[in-house]
Amino acid sequence: MRIHLASRSPRRREILGQIGIAFDTMIFRTGERADPETDETPLAGEAALAYVERVARAKADHGGRIVAWRHLAAQPVLAADTTLEFEGRIIGKPYDDNDAIAILRRLSGQTHRVLTGVAVHFAGRTEYVLSASEVRFRSLDDEEIRRYVQTGEPLDKAGAYGIQGRAGVFVKHLAGSFTGVMGLPVCETTELLKGFGWRF
Repeated sequence: MRIHLASRSPRRREILGQIGIAFDTMIFRTGERADPETDETPLAGEAALAYVERVARAKADHGGRIVAWRHLAAQPVLAADTTLEFEGRIIGKPYDDNDAIAILRRLSGQTHRVLTGVAVHFAGRTEYVLSASEVRFRSLDDEEIRRYVQTGEPLDKAGAYGIQGRAGVFVKHLAGSFTGVMGLPVCETTELLKGFGWRF
């Protein structure tokens, strides 16, 4: 059995490979030609929980339409979205190095929530599951923040860090799913796929 993975994330590809799920990657257009159905811009006043569900479901549903349009293999479309919630606000990917520095300064010595929503679309229905984890950073000094940002690692990651990379040294406490913080919670994802007849 195979799935379509509607994500360009190398971390999600790596996680699926580790747990033995075969997949074909489906890439949505970005930039000026981006599909409006997969726009990740938060709506005005949108709560983080509502945001991750809306985006994950939209990606899975749009992936299902692409399967039909392109006559691709009839297999489930899996999509996910990860965001941070800190002080009631959504923190997505940084715009540039300065934004990444500002985000990491805010998270220094604080606890934030990492929310990863996973959606699967197949045979006309879409199911969704949420992984919510709490992460506490130790206090970070400006020099180590600057050095980390200079690696380029934060720029494509929600909250400006990757727990599986160099920023792992920032994490003082984690309550929840390590793979969920990475971007694809394995327990929740496999349970979701079981609902579509998957066997592990």
